[in-house]
Amino acid sequence: MKGRNYAAGREKIAALTFDDGPNTSITPLVLEKLLKYNIIGSFFAVGSNINSESEQIMKNVFRAGCEIGNHSFAHADMTKLTAEEIKKDIAETSRRIAAFTGSFPAFFRPPYIAVNDIMFENTDLPFIAGIGANDWESEVSAEERARLILDQVKDGDIILLHDMENNYATVEALDIIIPEMLGRGFGFATVSQLFEAKGIQPRRGIVYSNALQTSIY
Repeated sequence: MKGRNYAAGREKIAALTFDDGPNTSITPLVLEKLLKYNIIGSFFAVGSNINSESEQIMKNVFRAGCEIGNHSFAHADMTKLTAEEIKKDIAETSRRIAAFTGSFPAFFRPPYIAVNDIMFENTDLPFIAGIGANDWESEVSAEERARLILDQVKDGDIILLHDMENNYATVEALDIIIPEMLGRGFGFATVSQLFEAKGIQPRRGIVYSNALQTSIY
């Protein structure tokens, strides 16, 4: 099932991404929405959430053609960690992802999008951020989340949402975001596929919110 609706024939491409899972409540609901619209996305997993309880949903996400990225082990501010702590944190998260999926992650999203030179120097994975909708704040409604994304999304964008526990409003927002973007001519790809489609080799020192971005962090 790899490559579902890989944006073939679409003039514009974006990547839907989801942070802070996996879990057995919201992550399956997000996956259901992607399957409903026959699209794919990328899930940025927190290593401490990858365990025997979440194993099946991890496998389901991967088998559906979605990508699983690295979002650190404990979601700490990694700018406060030493070089060795950074290496250990990212390596353990990647190891757990590979243990359940058979594939190591290709991208890293830093917690809080907090970065420094020590992190860049001690991390082999490209860094990504994304355009967001403050969807970690419970007072932001599903409609507001959708509007915030739809008002700013453009070709090449990485969309940053969350599949964290109890985040039902984001699940609801997907029923607004996805069909509207499809209607605007967007196709959806994983983060890796997005960069491939744009002919971009990710560079060290850039925190990408768009695959075509060239500015250093």
